[in-house]
Amino acid sequence: MLRRHLSPMALALALAAALATTPAVADNGPPVRLVVPFAPGGGSDLVARAIATPLAAQLGRTVVVENKPGGGATMGADLVAKSAPDGLTLLYATPGPQITNRFLMPKLPYDPDADLTPVSTVAVVPNVLVVHPDVPARSVAELIAYSKANPGKLNFASAGLGASSHLAGELFKQSAGIDVVHVPYKGTGAALADLLSGQVQMAIDSIVVYQGHIASGKLRALGVAMAAPAPQLPGVPTIAATLPGFDAAPMNYIAVRGGTPADVVARLNAAINAVVNDPALQAQMQQRGVVIGGSSVDALQRQLKAETVKWQAVIQRSGARVE
Repeated sequence: MLRRHLSPMALALALAAALATTPAVADNGPPVRLVVPFAPGGGSDLVARAIATPLAAQLGRTVVVENKPGGGATMGADLVAKSAPDGLTLLYATPGPQITNRFLMPKLPYDPDADLTPVSTVAVVPNVLVVHPDVPARSVAELIAYSKANPGKLNFASAGLGASSHLAGELFKQSAGIDVVHVPYKGTGAALADLLSGQVQMAIDSIVVYQGHIASGKLRALGVAMAAPAPQLPGVPTIAATLPGFDAAPMNYIAVRGGTPADVVARLNAAINAVVNDPALQAQMQQRGVVIGGSSVDALQRQLKAETVKWQAVIQRSGARVE
């Protein structure tokens, strides 16, 4: 939201928009399309636009960010899955296209394994468990104890069925052995509004979304939903400190059309790693609540397999479906 004095998030989005309209490099061939399967303005869009210009410099050709929202990220993923296998069309992937949607949806328009090839990780968007101040819990352990003493009394909000905030909440329920009620919304904004008003009592979603409200005291942070504490929330422990192994931070990575030659994938991997492992860019993104960094192709493939097994179990136990 634009105001007279821009918030850090608004400044970040303004910078991203400026980067998107700035010519990256002299055109040395067809442009690279970086497809973001979500609407402009979200965390994925922010990171994609932040890396587009330095990635163009690495590749020696213009990188154009294209937003293709719809179908829980399947529309953008399908566009890439049906593109030419030449490395010129990239997917900014989150868990949906290759990991979770296959278990949430009756049918995908592409084969998530055969039609998309992972290239490199680019970011992790840390999530945080927050509660409304009326909830009488000041730690993860106290929240679990309160929930067990009051089964079904607490509601947790999400941005919608199958969203990372929904699945993170289901993982928390299952890991803690508690009965809390899922309330899906049409987007993070609506969920946040009801959380701030106390209509729902808890949520696990991006630090970017909640950081300002935590600082103002409108929400209470109980635990960071990834393996390590978040620098943006000093003093807030990890959920894993209470529930060992808990990690619900959505991985973000780049993928290309399946069948893209290995040497093309290797060149893309090297370029992406050069961009996202730059200390200056890492520091800038960390201030905005995003941890960026690359990986090898093999490491990413192993991570995808592990995440697929993990979230398949969570989804099947929860009975979640997106029709």
